[in-house]
Amino acid sequence: MVQRIGYAAGVYDLFHIGHLNILKHARSQCDWLIAGVVSDELCASIKGHEPVVPLTERLAIVQSIQFVDEAVAEVLPDKIATWERLRFDIFFKGDDWRGTLKGRELEARFAAVGVEVMYFPYTAHTSSTQLRLALSIMNGQQLRASQ
Repeated sequence: MVQRIGYAAGVYDLFHIGHLNILKHARSQCDWLIAGVVSDELCASIKGHEPVVPLTERLAIVQSIQFVDEAVAEVLPDKIATWERLRFDIFFKGDDWRGTLKGRELEARFAAVGVEVMYFPYTAHTSSTQLRLALSIMNGQQLRASQ
């Protein structure tokens, strides 16, 4: 029996329900799920800031999720280079990429090597960016209250 291997990449910083939903839905579409946890350095180069939670801790959190068969550090910005190392059949992505230039380019590059790109609904009401902003506001309020 041929196993379908899926790959779900993410920073997975400040782990929240959106992360859990993507991993849960991804696992339902494959036989083996690899979660790629973006390294601190790669996150900083892509998003302009390092994660709040360090890579080793994010890897431990993601690996402990029952839907994840394997968690690996994602250190390469090129998804095809990651595919060459892991040889997955399906790449999972939030649907905020669907129809975008980046999304179409990703689909074309993966189609050339026989990888399906599958999109899942982006959890708009909860994101690490929103959580980081809320923490920043709370820290600012605490700072003013202690002065």
